[in-house]
Amino acid sequence: MRRLLAPTAGLRKPIVRAGIGLLVLLFGLSLSFIQTALPIILNLGKLWNGFIERWVGIDRAAQFNHVLGGVCLVLGFYLAFTGLRSLQRRFYQVMAPASRSDKIVNTFVRRQQLSAGPRIVAMGGGTGLSTLLRGLKHHTSNITAIVTVTDDGGSSGRLSREMGIVPPGDMRNCLVALADAEKLMTDLFQHRFAKAKGSLAGHSIGNLLIAGLVEQADGDLDRALAMASEVLNIRGRVLPSTTQTVRLRALMDDGSEVCGETTIVAAGKRIRRIYLDPMDVAPFPDASTAIEEADMIIIGPGSVFTSVIPNLLIPGMADAVHNAKAVKAYVCNVMTQPGESDSFTAAEHVTAIQANVDRRIFDHVLVNTGRPTQGTVDKYRNSDQYVVEADVERIRALGFRVVSGNFMNEMDYVRHDPLKVAARLMDVLNA
Repeated sequence: MRRLLAPTAGLRKPIVRAGIGLLVLLFGLSLSFIQTALPIILNLGKLWNGFIERWVGIDRAAQFNHVLGGVCLVLGFYLAFTGLRSLQRRFYQVMAPASRSDKIVNTFVRRQQLSAGPRIVAMGGGTGLSTLLRGLKHHTSNITAIVTVTDDGGSSGRLSREMGIVPPGDMRNCLVALADAEKLMTDLFQHRFAKAKGSLAGHSIGNLLIAGLVEQADGDLDRALAMASEVLNIRGRVLPSTTQTVRLRALMDDGSEVCGETTIVAAGKRIRRIYLDPMDVAPFPDASTAIEEADMIIIGPGSVFTSVIPNLLIPGMADAVHNAKAVKAYVCNVMTQPGESDSFTAAEHVTAIQANVDRRIFDHVLVNTGRPTQGTVDKYRNSDQYVVEADVERIRALGFRVVSGNFMNEMDYVRHDPLKVAARLMDVLNA
């Protein structure tokens, strides 16, 4: 797979082609000039010199021509410069009415810098992966998000069952997270019909749009995602881990089996192992290639059993990550999740992945050591959610390198701060 580039990358060939064309044009003009225009200009020059010599005298004609030529050069440069500036402003007003010309130039330069950034693969699902992507896109546009497709609830689950497509919800969130589009467009993409009744109730416009694009593309999800990426002008690429219909099956601590992501979370039992059903699904080809070519592979954050592990259970995916030469890191959750990681410490998140994946797939573990305010802790306690304990020594004892720090963002919810996490991961990559 070719390296993902920003829309402004790949300028060398057009510039070289334009330069060669300009040289050929000048050469052609010079030949025509020598044959036709030069004799006329020489004759005009003689007439001009004769006029000036009669007007100012033969002795002062050369000096007069020299001064007049300088004045014409300065005046011509001024008129050309101001005219081009006016033309440029008018062009920007027509093509991008809401943007200033200096902003457009800065955007151009920034995109060129991002196109030369590291190749990063981020694997996961849910809000965790989209949060991470919001930070990563400030460091590179060579991002490949590999998204879990086992969601069987809400709008995504309904579209998957009715249209036979993989659930689009997590892919929609990742597309919006990587978007460079206007806020109006991203807000529209995320809008959910909360007040609607009937078939539209609960659906998000983004999910419906992806489903429509899949139908337009004759079932080609990759092509549909490429079209959605153009609409949102995203930095990077969003891929499903597989295009086959798959669901989750969990073995609980009491020996019972539960099928379906939403049913597993609602069961309220401790999960021992998680499986794919069916188990022999094929990985999305471009996902494996992106992993092989990556400079860094980031796993998580997200629901450890329903967002993080499922990608790694797809045949060949864990092997591809294990064999990749990239720097590999796992971003541990900030808060526990009811019905899935109740009372889990950071080390228990790591051991849960190890218990379900038979390959070592990361070397670094990013752990949050920040603490939310007591009021926020009490609010989450009412929902049976707690801050993940940062037991870094246990993680080190397991043989991993711990990257610790306050990576928390406490607004309406306690989540990772995308800018802090991305900056720290770039430090790890460049160390």
